[in-house]
Amino acid sequence: MRNENEMEGQVVSMPRIGDNAPDFEAMTTKGKIQFSDFARDKWIVMFSHPADFTPVCTTEMSGFAQRKSEFDVLNTELLGLSIDSIHAHLGWVQNVRENTGVYFDFPIIADLDMKVSKLYGMLQPNESETAAVRAVFFIDPKKKIRLVMYYPLNVGRNMNEILRALKALQTSDKYNVAMPLDWEKGDKVIVSPPKTLDELNDRINDDSLEKVDWYLAKKSIEKS
Repeated sequence: MRNENEMEGQVVSMPRIGDNAPDFEAMTTKGKIQFSDFARDKWIVMFSHPADFTPVCTTEMSGFAQRKSEFDVLNTELLGLSIDSIHAHLGWVQNVRENTGVYFDFPIIADLDMKVSKLYGMLQPNESETAAVRAVFFIDPKKKIRLVMYYPLNVGRNMNEILRALKALQTSDKYNVAMPLDWEKGDKVIVSPPKTLDELNDRINDDSLEKVDWYLAKKSIEKS
């Protein structure tokens, strides 16, 4: 499902939280992929960058590469993208490896025809018509979009926040809870408010919860 908004006379796809992730076929630095078959039974963090061989993008891609093992532990596949050729991608990967020792060991989509960028609303004309903004899509194993982040061309992302948000989504799914402000793995989580008088009375008498009020209560579920 896609949601379309008119921007500067152009139709721009803007997939939203809860939508099925649009399917596509693309060439990557790891070979051709069909997205519907990619990373089965895994979470996917798909992220776009404006261009190869650029400073901010190099720091970001290096950040993903250096912390790839943390995404592996979270059963998550990384998938990058920019509007560059496969040859530019390969040259950039090798250039960074030679200069810094960091290896981008995850697929990067070569999106020269901008098909995927347009499909996911990564092209935003008021920012740029030829470079993808810094978008991040969190996609669950059922290929459903669960969280979307957009950053402008001149502001790099925060890797700690990307990992924190991923852990929060997975913890919420596992325990059917919500996360308070600044939640980190190991912190208490928010339990659903009571929906009946019986549940309200049970809540009031439940000494295992940290109760701010009857509608706001927290509990511990796991240690970091």
